[in-house]
Amino acid sequence: MQTGLTKSAMALAMTIAVGALAGVDPAPEPPALRQESQGLYGYIHMNVEKPPEGFGAGVSFYTPVWPLLEKPLADFQIGLPSIWILPENRKFEEPLCPPGTPARDTMKERGPSFRDVFQTIEGGLGFWASTQFGSTTAKYRMNGTSNCYAHEISSPGWGFGNTKPLEPDKMGIAQLSNRLLVPPDGMTFKAGTFGDVFGTAWMALPLMERQARGAGSSVPVGDQCWTLFVSAANFRGPVAFWTPRTWTRVADNYQTAAGRTLDVRTGVIGGGAMEINTVPMFSAPGPKGVTYTRIPRLQFPIDGSGITVMMQDFTLYSEDALASGMGAWLKGGGAAGKFNLKGSIVPKCNTGPISVTQGPGKHKIEGIESVVETTMLGASTYGLKWKGAGKVANFPEYAKLEGGKLTAIPASKVPDSTGLKQASFVPARVSKGYTSPTGADTVWTAPGPKGEPLSVKLSDDSVITYAWYRFVDQPAIVSLKLPEAERERLQKVVEQIHAKWGPTGEYMPGPSRGKLATLDGTMLVTPPAGMEVGYVPVVLRQVVK
Repeated sequence: MQTGLTKSAMALAMTIAVGALAGVDPAPEPPALRQESQGLYGYIHMNVEKPPEGFGAGVSFYTPVWPLLEKPLADFQIGLPSIWILPENRKFEEPLCPPGTPARDTMKERGPSFRDVFQTIEGGLGFWASTQFGSTTAKYRMNGTSNCYAHEISSPGWGFGNTKPLEPDKMGIAQLSNRLLVPPDGMTFKAGTFGDVFGTAWMALPLMERQARGAGSSVPVGDQCWTLFVSAANFRGPVAFWTPRTWTRVADNYQTAAGRTLDVRTGVIGGGAMEINTVPMFSAPGPKGVTYTRIPRLQFPIDGSGITVMMQDFTLYSEDALASGMGAWLKGGGAAGKFNLKGSIVPKCNTGPISVTQGPGKHKIEGIESVVETTMLGASTYGLKWKGAGKVANFPEYAKLEGGKLTAIPASKVPDSTGLKQASFVPARVSKGYTSPTGADTVWTAPGPKGEPLSVKLSDDSVITYAWYRFVDQPAIVSLKLPEAERERLQKVVEQIHAKWGPTGEYMPGPSRGKLATLDGTMLVTPPAGMEVGYVPVVLRQVVK
């Protein structure tokens, strides 16, 4: 006889009927849970003791690359360990941020000087809520603000988390490498990378000459070009640099900031940290008035001793490491490139306990130390030591809020009635992407690129379209409105760099442990014939086709 019921439905009906005959109520269905934000906030950090005077011209370090999540999620942002570079203003107490800027108006606790939110170079490896093309493996993104967080810059054409290209007067990063693309959504790595290390260095170099004033301004402009170097298995060398005029614009109508910016001041690098910012969560009531919570499962690579290295080989540099030698080289001296370790110092560092909070009440999560603790692994290397972890370590996923105290607990202690174990977090969404202007008379099109645009597909399934520009004709340089003599001098500097600094040379010191991570091979490009020196690949679009 046909009943119209599937076998599973018939089994469920029989279970309910048997339970009813026995006088037992069927188990209630777990509640449908609504995803919330504020699942985790805080830092896992390493502090750096103040170095001797003069070691503010550069920094280098290595960080492992790995998939923090099993799958990309929406509304999720955690930066893997990185650093912040600030201009040296520690003895200056006047307000550096002009009225009307976000830092001055909304970060009163940073006053009176606002030096910590005035100007920064930051970014690094990580996962961001503003990522447009989700990636299981971490991406690398530059980032920084030149004007108290009025806007941020993270690539030669775009700001952080904004698919609309930057206006010319808000650009600030110039493409320097003629071998490596800089996607606005971040540099990608070889699929499957899990724990290999990626080297980052920022060095203040005299690539441009000092100017009596910037275009449309009376503010003098310095010569410090903070330049990104990276070290990977398939690429080593300089990638891009911040143009000095970027930093002085904040002082155009605010004299207090003049002479206090990163084009002339040494850098302050106070340490490294894993910044935990935006993490989704579920919460549900349990028996006896206890509330239970869940965040996504965060995974960490570990070695045979149960250690995750977070940041290693942190090193600070004086001008003698590269800037001085490069200045001589540009005037006809010997070739520069490799960092001179006589101009370096490995500072003494320390770390503190993990302190993270959850929820709108910012409850500190207790009991994390029973799972994981921070540890120093040398003078300037820090990590996590896990207790009872297998091949991969997991941060505490569940917690219970009882009597105003939030405590990390294992999954076995979570009542099934909460429905937390079955809940699914919202997966990452795919964006429409980044597109540059195509009209006439923009900094992108006048004078514009040489040759036709080219396209490559990255490991995050996005497609990059790029074109080759003469270095000084790229948008970020055209926007500076440099005098022609300075344009030609800068062009010759870059031609020397391209001729002498190859993509596999020696620059920053190698890692003391681990093997180098491999960048996504499709980001590596070869200049066309006739454009081997003095031309750079500039990204025009990044979309999913």
